[in-house]
Amino acid sequence: MTTVVERQDRIGARVPHEVYATLCRAAELTGATVNQFLVQAALKEAQAVIEREDVIRLSPRDWNWMLALMDNPPKPNDKLQAALQHYNTMANDAGTAFNWQP
Repeated sequence: MTTVVERQDRIGARVPHEVYATLCRAAELTGATVNQFLVQAALKEAQAVIEREDVIRLSPRDWNWMLALMDNPPKPNDKLQAALQHYNTMANDAGTAFNWQP
């Protein structure tokens, strides 16, 4: 039987005594060590920050508007066609053309 050892990294922080005492009290109330409490709290906050940045939330009205646009996209206007032509020119120079035709 082989045992897989997961790599772990260390995090350290210096805090004022009052902050440390508060963290110790909260950890004690949850039945965790201070390290466990800190990691759980930091991980929860990190996941919330990442979700705020990664997830786009739409109202039902905006969601329906977006779905309608996806089902029936408008014809490309002059600015979009010019941008596409510029992109294809640049991409051809780099050898990575996006050959889309309206």
